[in-house]
Amino acid sequence: QVHVVESGGGLVQAGGSLRLSCAASGRTFSNYAMGWFRQAPGKEREFVAHISWSGGSTHYADSVKGRFTISRDNAKNTVYLQMNSLNPEDTAVYYCAATLTRSEVPRVGPREYNYWGQGTQVTVSS
Repeated sequence: QVHVVESGGGLVQAGGSLRLSCAASGRTFSNYAMGWFRQAPGKEREFVAHISWSGGSTHYADSVKGRFTISRDNAKNTVYLQMNSLNPEDTAVYYCAATLTRSEVPRVGPREYNYWGQGTQVTVSS
């Protein structure tokens, strides 16, 4: 198993930026594809971004494409989500998730991930 912990959430004004971090335990981090999801009150958990084990493949939800960037540093066992041009619609709890695969195929469904963090709150004020 891998244990993941998110950090970096907070309150930001519309148009601002935040960078979320997801720290993973263990020596097998490079074997995992990673994803970011978010869930706003009263809404289903939705896909945000995916990155393959090597970082060679990334995939984004249309709603964040061009504004968010997912990256990873396997030496630090950490995946990042850089969020720019934030708007109030981005307000949600953001979750980091991991799945054990070295496939480059994007994983966009929550049930495709086996390990989840506890979430970090992102609030964007207008």
